[in-house]
This record gives sequence, structure tokens and C-alpha cells, in this order.
Amino acid sequence: MILLLSCAEKVVEEPENLIPKEKMTEILHDLAILNAAKSGAAKKFEESGIDIMEFLYKKYGIDSTQFSQSDLYYASLPLEYQTIYKQVEARLKRQKDTLEAIGERRNDSVRKANLKRSDSLKAIQEKGKVKEPIPAQ
Repeated sequence: MILLLSCAEKVVEEPENLIPKEKMTEILHDLAILNAAKSGAAKKFEESGIDIMEFLYKKYGIDSTQFSQSDLYYASLPLEYQTIYKQVEARLKRQKDTLEAIGERRNDSVRKANLKRSDSLKAIQEKGKVKEPIPAQ
């Protein structure tokens, strides 16, 4: 009985300005993308002076306290937090798959164009090798 009551007890109280789950999912998705971009182009981010978190606070109309409190609250509910992160992961996977498909189509187009060009060059070369018969004198 005590175990059931302690599991049902909230570790962290819900903040007054809790970021809704859907919005939190969007924020964490954008955060994942921006952090990945920053790891690939850290110098560009430094040169531009872009602060990822400040950008996200402005984009979503939140502040650091609201984000921290909401993140802490969701983290105190492991199943909720897991659901949020699974949604972020699924969205990132869909985007990755879409980008890979676009890249594959582009590569196929380039390959086809190169093959066509190669065939055209071969035809021109073959045409150049065929010599007209020398007229008899």
C-alpha cells in the first residue's frame, strides 16, 4: 500500500506556466536539430552570435524559467517524458528518411544524365571513326 501511494505521489508539482506537451515536443525537436547543426558548424554559429536557447525562447514565446520548470516537470514523469522523446525521435526519423529519399532521387537523376551524356559521347566518337570511302580515281 505504501509503495502504491509513493508511486502516485508527484515528485515535482506542475508549474503554473507549464509548456503543453505538444509544444514541448516541438521545442525539443528544434533543439535536437539546432544542436546537430551546431556540432557540424560550430565556427559559423560562433561567428553569427546565435544562441540556440535564446533563439528557441523567442521562437516559442517562452523564457528560460518556464522551459526549465516544464522540462523538470516532464522529467519527473518518466512515461510522459519518454512519450515526448519518442515523438521527437519519430519526427526526426521521418525527416531523415525524406531527405535520404530526395538525395537518392537526385543521385539517380545525376546518374541517368551522366549515362545519357556518356552514350552521346560514344555515339559521336563512333561517328568520327567511320570514314567515308575514298573515291576511286
